[in-house]
Amino acid sequence: MSLIKRTLPTWPSLTDFFDDDWARDWFMKENASPAVNVVNNDSSYEIDVAAPGFKKTDFKIETENGVLTISGKSEKEEEEKKKNYTRREFSSSSFYRSFTLPEDVVKEGISAKYDDGVLKLSLKKEAGKASAKKKEIAVK
Repeated sequence: MSLIKRTLPTWPSLTDFFDDDWARDWFMKENASPAVNVVNNDSSYEIDVAAPGFKKTDFKIETENGVLTISGKSEKEEEEKKKNYTRREFSSSSFYRSFTLPEDVVKEGISAKYDDGVLKLSLKKEAGKASAKKKEIAVK
């Protein structure tokens, strides 16, 4: 008799595979979010969002309570009718990303441009106002 309970390794099933977040994002594009680059310049913050396949009218950009939210929704539908069949295809994709705005961002100085699949935002900084100050937290 052994005091240690021994369990054999279990292999994940196919349903376990598709329950993983990364698999759902990759295969089913559910809750997918685009890649983003943020650059801190002297006079502004620049945000680049990779969003190919969208149109300018598909984006919604808003600020509320110090949070910048970028969202996009694209729906496409195609129909082909022939003598003995009809083919209908449709697709839908959406995303959203939220960012807490630094204190030195001028809310009225935010602009956006969409070109070649990249949404570019420019957030102007308020002159003379320092961004978040560094504070060290003691561990107790």
